[in-house]
Amino acid sequence: MYLSKDQTKKNKVTCIRNRADVIYNFKVSFFTMSQLPNFPWNFLERELENDSSSEIILDILKQTCLHPLCCKHPPSVRYRRQFLSQLIKRHEASEREPLDELYDALGEVLGVEEGTECYKSYLLPCGEAVSLSESTAVISEGTTGLVTWEAALYLAEWALENTHVFTDRTVLELGCGVGLTGIAVCRSCYPSSYVFSDCHLSVLHRLRDNIQLNGLDNQNSPRVCVEHLDWEEVTEKQLREIEATTVIAADVVYDPDIIGCLVKLLSKILRCSANGSPPDVYISSTIRNPDTYNSFKHQLESSGIQHEVMTGPVTHVLFYNRQATIEMIKLYI
Repeated sequence: MYLSKDQTKKNKVTCIRNRADVIYNFKVSFFTMSQLPNFPWNFLERELENDSSSEIILDILKQTCLHPLCCKHPPSVRYRRQFLSQLIKRHEASEREPLDELYDALGEVLGVEEGTECYKSYLLPCGEAVSLSESTAVISEGTTGLVTWEAALYLAEWALENTHVFTDRTVLELGCGVGLTGIAVCRSCYPSSYVFSDCHLSVLHRLRDNIQLNGLDNQNSPRVCVEHLDWEEVTEKQLREIEATTVIAADVVYDPDIIGCLVKLLSKILRCSANGSPPDVYISSTIRNPDTYNSFKHQLESSGIQHEVMTGPVTHVLFYNRQATIEMIKLYI
């Protein structure tokens, strides 16, 4: 069977597009420190079988370890070592001439000492990156708030598709952690002001660093501030002074011991109206323990707070583990 010139050209364009998509997949997966088995290694192996050059390896290397973003905000040392080892493994299996660039990159990272902090960078549809300094440990300094969780990423994606909920509004985020959702909202949803809040001093310290890292500390719009907000001690007067018209939170429903405190806070927020209207309140949760989550919903109902599950589709623009069950609800009285 012979292909026409147009068919050949179309197939070539499709191949180039698929190849470019795969290289981009490597890039975004690398900078978000996605699990290495989830990378498109099979496509790479097929490319190496069908192409006598090592061009795709060099392209991947340029978009990951040799990319300017990696020089500025690198993933963890251990992660980069493992990634380069996998890349070298695939290249060596193809029985090609050794690539100096690969071994130079590995040699450089082998000479770096592993630290307690690393960077994850998430590429927004606008082309900008949200880079975050995070802890290399899931639990650090007595809190889980020094890493980004799936519910925060989902909430960020939802916000990017529902900018009207945030545009020209004062937004309060509860339990904001290292700041992924808030920084994405400030970059893409045009709020008039944004209040990041958490109760852990170590989290607030890291958060301030991330706000500065992403250039939100030296601009007039939106106005950004960081608040130490203790859910048990915050008063209605403090909440009224914030004058939030939109309130969001991600992954705050995980501990049965704090649910009662959280529900009381949400009740105060919904009854502290700004300009005569209660704020829009949205909670994004990873359902790890159905009993804990059901208890949260039951206590909401007992406090006179109703909820609506947000079921609309969300476009996948950020790379993260989508195996977890995540639910987004809107609260109202």
